[in-house]
Amino acid sequence: MTPDTDMVVLLNADGAEIGAASKHSIHGADTRLHLAFSCHVFDPRGHLLVTRRALTKTTWPGVWTNSFCGHPAPGEDLVSAVRRRAEHELGLALDTVEPVLPFFRYRATDAAGIVENEICPVYVATTTHQPRPHPDEVIEHHWVDPDDLAESVRRAPWAFSPWLVLQAQLLPFLGGGRGLEELAS
Repeated sequence: MTPDTDMVVLLNADGAEIGAASKHSIHGADTRLHLAFSCHVFDPRGHLLVTRRALTKTTWPGVWTNSFCGHPAPGEDLVSAVRRRAEHELGLALDTVEPVLPFFRYRATDAAGIVENEICPVYVATTTHQPRPHPDEVIEHHWVDPDDLAESVRRAPWAFSPWLVLQAQLLPFLGGGRGLEELAS
């Protein structure tokens, strides 16, 4: 059975599934809590794929972000959804997919007043393939050194998606998760 990718999983405040809704109906000024995911893709050289969201995206059009994001369909396994979305957005087959922040959650409002309100497990993946981005999803992409990305996010957070900025504070490969004594040095 093919998942209905136009639907998203709705969640209660504790993260339990409470139903489903049309993806297009929930992203607005009062977005209900729902399930999503983010993925950071590395190549064999240790470079990280960053993408710039298409200008036609509903939320945060034109901003730089992690490799890709998406929503699992009701009843769809998260890793399957990650692989499906990598293929759709980037024409990219993933070799490995591993969770790194399974309980990541955020709420943010973009300049147009659109709210993201998600429990958004974060994954790291690897690939030996080159992306072939879907133009309705991604308008630019680059393989970057993770340290360079971490520095860019730290210096210019406004140029990046809010979820990437928050994830960078937690992910060791983007300089996050360090103790206060290390940050002071």
